[in-house]
Amino acid sequence: MMNKKISIITINYNNLAGLKRTVESVLNQTCKEFEYIVIDGGSTDGSTAYIKSQSGYIHYWLSEPDNGIYNAMNKGILKATGEYLLFLNSGDHLISDTILEQNFKLITVQDIIYFNLNVIDNNKVLLKKYPDQLSFSYFSKDTLPHPATFIKASLFRKIGMYDESLKIVSDWKFFVESICKFNCSYLRINETLSIFHFDGLSSDPQNKDLIFEEKQRILKAEFPAFIEDNHELLAIRNLISNLRQSTKINMLIKLGILNKF
Repeated sequence: MMNKKISIITINYNNLAGLKRTVESVLNQTCKEFEYIVIDGGSTDGSTAYIKSQSGYIHYWLSEPDNGIYNAMNKGILKATGEYLLFLNSGDHLISDTILEQNFKLITVQDIIYFNLNVIDNNKVLLKKYPDQLSFSYFSKDTLPHPATFIKASLFRKIGMYDESLKIVSDWKFFVESICKFNCSYLRINETLSIFHFDGLSSDPQNKDLIFEEKQRILKAEFPAFIEDNHELLAIRNLISNLRQSTKINMLIKLGILNKF
């Protein structure tokens, strides 16, 4: 494969309609300074035949059973030759045919470069913006959007590949470790890069417990002090809540004798 500045990686499993949407948005880009990699999990819905039909425009593709989302993403990483990687999984798509051309010169220097994301849920479009400054506090409640984030390929050698023991939050783990443990550089660009359809695994309300469990496992293993801080913070909040229920305390607050928390 020829070396390109950007590698776009799409993983897919039995999502032919979404795959077509994704592939078309990539191949229609006016900027061609990227390589395109498609990793399919051995689909049986016609996806493999479609990928073959587009193989003249795809730099590398593979269709075989895998061990989950992150196993597939890691397969893509191992084949990528670009300086920066963008994970645009089946169903997700770039917002316009010119978006890469418009921002190509900005994809440089920083380890992580992230954009805004349009989220579609029940045909409603929500513009998701991300902060200029990233912190542990931010990652405790949110993450970066992999369909709108360029990651330096060298980070996967420095930090490690996606953790395949996790089913849902391995990309969150990678981002929080990159920023909060390895102090990687980053840049926010206030443009919308791509569109995400709110129908994936991590979007399923039934997976909320698994997401919480996986995040807690990571925090306990990698950031134990944060768990302790959270326990103390929760105890303080409970104390304040109990105090607020006291009529006497509320009266003192109203009289201005005691400051509000």
